[in-house]
Amino acid sequence: MDHRPLFLAVDTLCDENISHFGGSGSEVGSRLVQAFSRIQEQTRGIEPALRALAAVCPLFDLDPYTPANGYRSLMKVVLSCTQHILHKCRYVTDNRRSLFFRTAHNCSELEAYGSALIQLRALLCFAERLLTANQHGDLFFWQERGLSEEFLKEYSTMHKGCFYGRCLGFQFTPSIRPFLQTISIGLVSFGENYKRHESGISVAASSFFISGRYAIDPELRGAEFERITQNLDVNFWKTFWNITEMEVLTSIVGIASTNVRINKCLSVPPEPLEMPLSSDPRLTVTINPPVAHTGPGPVHMRLISYQMREGQESEELGAFMKPEGPLSLDLRLRSRPAPLSPDLIIHFHGGGFVAQTSKSHEPYLRTWAQELEAPILSIDYSLAPEAPFPRALEECFYAYCWALKNCRLLGSTAERVCLAGDSAGGNLCITVSLRAASVGIRMPDGIMAAYPATLLQATASPSRLLTLMDPLLPLSVLSKCLSAYAGTERVPVDDRALEKQQSALSQVRRGTALFLRDIRHGATSWLSSFMDGRKEKGNLDTMRTSVSEAALMDESATHIRASLKSKTCQDLSRHQYVEQDGNQNQHLVQNKHSLKAHKQSTAKGLQNGCGPCGNIQRPLSTLPVQPGQGGTEQLSPLSPQVQGGSFFLSETESDSDTSGQFLKENIPPLHSSEDNSSLLTTSHSHGFPEGFQPLRSQNGVANMTLQTSAIVHNPYMSPLLAPDSMLQGLPPIHIVACALDPMLDDSVMFAKRLRALNRPVTLQVVEDLPHGFLSLSQLSRETREATAVCVQCIRQILHNEAPPPPPTEPRKHRKLERTLGKNLVTEREIGA
Repeated sequence: MDHRPLFLAVDTLCDENISHFGGSGSEVGSRLVQAFSRIQEQTRGIEPALRALAAVCPLFDLDPYTPANGYRSLMKVVLSCTQHILHKCRYVTDNRRSLFFRTAHNCSELEAYGSALIQLRALLCFAERLLTANQHGDLFFWQERGLSEEFLKEYSTMHKGCFYGRCLGFQFTPSIRPFLQTISIGLVSFGENYKRHESGISVAASSFFISGRYAIDPELRGAEFERITQNLDVNFWKTFWNITEMEVLTSIVGIASTNVRINKCLSVPPEPLEMPLSSDPRLTVTINPPVAHTGPGPVHMRLISYQMREGQESEELGAFMKPEGPLSLDLRLRSRPAPLSPDLIIHFHGGGFVAQTSKSHEPYLRTWAQELEAPILSIDYSLAPEAPFPRALEECFYAYCWALKNCRLLGSTAERVCLAGDSAGGNLCITVSLRAASVGIRMPDGIMAAYPATLLQATASPSRLLTLMDPLLPLSVLSKCLSAYAGTERVPVDDRALEKQQSALSQVRRGTALFLRDIRHGATSWLSSFMDGRKEKGNLDTMRTSVSEAALMDESATHIRASLKSKTCQDLSRHQYVEQDGNQNQHLVQNKHSLKAHKQSTAKGLQNGCGPCGNIQRPLSTLPVQPGQGGTEQLSPLSPQVQGGSFFLSETESDSDTSGQFLKENIPPLHSSEDNSSLLTTSHSHGFPEGFQPLRSQNGVANMTLQTSAIVHNPYMSPLLAPDSMLQGLPPIHIVACALDPMLDDSVMFAKRLRALNRPVTLQVVEDLPHGFLSLSQLSRETREATAVCVQCIRQILHNEAPPPPPTEPRKHRKLERTLGKNLVTEREIGA
């Protein structure tokens, strides 16, 4: 599609408004002239870059019928921002002479979108460099450092607040934006009270009164959002995301959710299981209970069934039940149990490996249980950082084996078994299947993975550039979550645990006192924000330090939690990595020499101004392999192409990998305190057009470093890096991804790998929705339609239906109705 008319219209309207406001002589008029001039300058630089991307982006699609990759997503975001600017320019042109025209408000809107356009242009520059450096069809930059390191440097200093204020969620469907605004206001209000160690009710009260000033001041909200995402630790995000599990909220959500007859929490004791081998059911293999990091412990899960089936009310299942919440009486008439279902769905929830349980995902699971007429077993695996990799994988695999062995207690014969999960849960669906294939037990009949994370490594991609603006997956937050899962995140001492040691009466007295105090102070602050709005803006910098003060004060109290490496972790990392012959030591020496030479060549390339384009790391069949005895394919344990820093890991690993199969390098941090000033000036000019520089953050440099961690190369953590021999054993996989998700390229490249191996795989991409849309399934029509896509994928697996034939022509993006001001406009259809 030719986008030149869009940019020509913006340029013409900017000229008209510059001429009109140029002679006003007022301060706001001068700001408007500057805003229009800035927009005009950026659109003139962006349009040629978009034309170049549009010409080559089809080369990175899975197939002509699935037009989706990170380059397309970045183009869509830029065009969406430009269209918003076009609508605002038209509104200003049509209403600038009106008596009710709000000059200051519209000026602030244009300034915000102009800032967003500058940052998007910087991302386009990075995308162009990725196009040049990557090989044909590759979305990831496979080099050890290079562009991945440079993007991390840029991200740590680039201004991001413009995407969290007036421009919040502009790229998503309009029905999602009010929800995102509510989340952002709640986040910054909650963050201001997080480190005060108050009771839950007092934090809620304080947050309620503080939220007033963030609701009326988008710029303040954006700055605080940026500060929180950069400074607060992973425990803050665990606490905030787990708000959805409060009894009050779950009760309210439960009223609007589908009623189910069976909703039981189970606790399975850690006992060995004997499972038959798929190749010969007469032989069995012992499945040991989870032991990583914390030793043997029970595995918790939730059984959901729309109707009561045989076995679900048995005494045997009752022995595994655990109480949840207050006791309630079921006054419904007991009917005869329905027969066993031939289908069974095993679900792994998302939450970045650090937060949420099956309770947070209950609303859509109840709907699934009704529509699919099958019992659902959702696994409440242990969460990081208390239980890092591979604890969650161990528990999920053990729960999968237990469900197969005890399927009749769950109301199913397990003739057809489907694994389903979103985000982190999608990763676990794939890795559990890899584990089942390696052990030799029965595989699931299929996998439905919604927006899965398949690569947790230091590789930049065009879709991951969207972490700069994504309100649900900022890169700094993502790095904290995945560092916690890898066991490299610093965990601060949580003084809240001390409150649990107090008596119940003292907690009530303290909570009541704090509640009354916060009502008094909160009400005063809330009223002052309305009465002294201008004064508040004049002291903006003073106010904006409130969120980060607590985070910075707690730095001295942090301690590094030693990562306990279990025998299970050793076993997982050793799979497909250990040479079977007696010449392993010789291979290790050879690989060390080759790695040293590789580092020297990389360093020379970086000294010349950019990372080398040769020796691209590729996880496809071109990965370096060494033939073992018997002609089996083995992945080299220390191959330089699979070494490198993690794109997501933000802290150094506390100890070495005891398995000894991965090489660990100590790469220095990207920046130190003594060279921060140079980062803000000279080092960022590389890669941008002459005279152009992105906006820099006023909050200082984000605390992000590029460190190596051998664990992220483990195929049970990053399945995209698994060798062909492992992927060959996977069952049919249905991937549902989001076009605007920073993890989109993970799905596209994983689907490409499976298709290259002739494995059954489908990829469906939903438009205009954020990462995590399943948890928003009841929010809007678009999220319900996207959830229905996931349900249809599961139905195809359970009913053994063939995937639908590809459309006769490529799909095009849906037309969206956008309401801006009082005008209802229809977005131009963006061609695939």
